Amino acid sequence: MKQKPNLTFWQLWNLSVGYIGIQLGYSLQGQSSRIFSILGAEDHNLPILWLGAPLAGLLVQPIIGLSSDKTWTKLGRRLPFLLAGGIIAVLAMIFIVNSELAAVLMPAYLFAAVMLLLMDCAFNVSMQPLRSLVGDMVNDQQRNQGFSIQMILSNIGAIIGFGLPFILTNVFGLNNESTDSQKIPASLLWSYYIGGAILIISVLWTTFRVKEYPPKVFAEYNNLTEEDKKKESILKILKTIPRVMFQVAIVQFFTWFALFILWNYIVNGLAENVWAITDRSSKAFNEAGDWWGIMGAMQSVCAFIFAFFMGKMANNIGRKKVYSFSLFLGAMGLISVYFFHDKYLMLISMAAMGIATSAMNAMPFAIISAAIPPTKMGVYMGIFNISIVIPQIIFALIGGFVFKFVVGLGGSNITMIILAGVSMLIASLVVFIINDKDSLVTE
Repeated sequence: MKQKPNLTFWQLWNLSVGYIGIQLGYSLQGQSSRIFSILGAEDHNLPILWLGAPLAGLLVQPIIGLSSDKTWTKLGRRLPFLLAGGIIAVLAMIFIVNSELAAVLMPAYLFAAVMLLLMDCAFNVSMQPLRSLVGDMVNDQQRNQGFSIQMILSNIGAIIGFGLPFILTNVFGLNNESTDSQKIPASLLWSYYIGGAILIISVLWTTFRVKEYPPKVFAEYNNLTEEDKKKESILKILKTIPRVMFQVAIVQFFTWFALFILWNYIVNGLAENVWAITDRSSKAFNEAGDWWGIMGAMQSVCAFIFAFFMGKMANNIGRKKVYSFSLFLGAMGLISVYFFHDKYLMLISMAAMGIATSAMNAMPFAIISAAIPPTKMGVYMGIFNISIVIPQIIFALIGGFVFKFVVGLGGSNITMIILAGVSMLIASLVVFIINDKDSLVTE
């Protein structure tokens, strides 16, 4: 079989530049609970308003994965989806911070929830092909490095996205308070506008600087026969899913259950735990939202730094050990949020979460991409995304009841973060059920 060549430094990095904009958008999406609350949503309704985001992943990624596996155009195999998703995402980002304009049709927070659904659909259309693109283009020797670079660029985008609201308020002096004429503060509004511009630029960079292998070359590199190229039904594909995908999916369940709780309740929890306020229209509440951005930026900075070492560590001591220890640190970080009442101490919590974030966004895909056939890389990556969205959908449906139960026991928004930490701790232990036979070391 003809071997895939080693890619150059810039070829490896160009593969994932689009991830800068996509992750920037995802980071700004972390302000959704703040937007919903400003527009009048009740705390117990926040999970159901977030439901559109995981539903988008559930419905879009398997379809896009299967479609991109079978797509061959002059632009490429995965790249057309990256470009289309990027354009739609920018439009949704503009609309979500202008949700008040739809108040004549429906409550503004409901329109914002619809835009969150559209935005997440677009992110998924772009993101899934990017993951598959790395699997398509890199050889086994560079696999860990390829996904680590993807995390480095992803975290650059996340740092920018998390930090934009704080920077625009405290450096450029944009208004950070709700007014009678505009509930969404100007700093948050312009964060989305600037984020949308960066997103489309990064997507265009990867689209026009990456040249995918044409069908004949791709077949030679992956030793494909005419039998391999035949279309299979989704049912047949589901029956041939490697066992390791199910094993990693169990870890994914507890990991993403934790993250979804964090996204839902961290801003309101910070407002209560550090600023001691509940008024969603107050300046202090928006300060809490901006500080969540700084916490997220700290998380991304640490994830960015760890990504430089993660690939080599995984090669030396094994992916599972790196994966498990990283999730354990993340669990400790989440639980510590409850006990810290100083906003600067919260940065320590997010430093630990950064290490977890880097591993959870790279190790699972490095593990499964080594175990699935190249002709089905896209569809399997799309199916695997179900392990990310199912826990989010479950919490979106039951989260309101869980929150009311927690409040009934004397808890509040910040108490929910402890639940997130416990879930992440379980994930760190479940890692050891994974049978990662293709790891470069004996585990």
